[in-house]
Amino acid sequence: MLLPRIFTAIIGLPLILIAVHFGGIFYMAFVAAIIIICLYEYGLIFLTAKKPVSRVSLIIFGAVMTVAALAGRLPLEINYPSNISGFFISLVLAGIFFVEIITPKRSIERVANTLLGVFLIPWTLAHLINIRLIEPYGEYFTYMIFIAVWISDTMAYFVGRLIGKHRLNAEVSPKKSWEGAAAGFIFAVAAALLCRDLFFPWYITWKQAACIGALASFLGIISDLAESLIKRGADVKDSSNILPGHGGFLDRFDSFLLIAPVLYYIIIWMI
Repeated sequence: MLLPRIFTAIIGLPLILIAVHFGGIFYMAFVAAIIIICLYEYGLIFLTAKKPVSRVSLIIFGAVMTVAALAGRLPLEINYPSNISGFFISLVLAGIFFVEIITPKRSIERVANTLLGVFLIPWTLAHLINIRLIEPYGEYFTYMIFIAVWISDTMAYFVGRLIGKHRLNAEVSPKKSWEGAAAGFIFAVAAALLCRDLFFPWYITWKQAACIGALASFLGIISDLAESLIKRGADVKDSSNILPGHGGFLDRFDSFLLIAPVLYYIIIWMI
């Protein structure tokens, strides 16, 4: 499993870094593609478990939820109402219930599963675009977060395999250990500090960088366990097998689900 993981990383990491660097429409399309694939895999998980979910609503209202996350933040010459995001979120809620009401064999469980997917994936991952749009150093903040998460995940994986003995939560994710989590936390903070020194030492303090790294590691663990909780409920190991050695896109980007929105607002408050 290690060689496929390395091979996928060799191809995927440069692509992500290039997308972040160019930003704009290219990066937005890149993140949008990730959201669509993750929504597809989310629906596939529930389909495999034979649990109700509206895959049509996932895509349609997932797109609306993405707009909700971006509304008012895109650099367009438009006067946005201050509550426009709330409008789109309300539209998503009403739309999902409307679709369910006109669907035969109505199910409140299908509404709940669909709402979870729409909030968990498009709303959160779209904030990766918001981070990139932060002026004037959104590119550097995005690099910092991606690198901190990658370093954290990698060190947690290897340290956990080498010396991990105490499970974080054996029922949800039997392979994750406290030892691995501690290593991931330390290296995420170190990576964030290094990124600060490399990219913009004049703009944020080392304490702010350390905070970003610490939150990236901590929230990444929670995000990872949240996705594992969904998969365990469906009795599946991976969201798909699209990425050799990594499972699916949802498996690869699950760490960012809670990281992206929380760190976006933390960074805005910091600066």
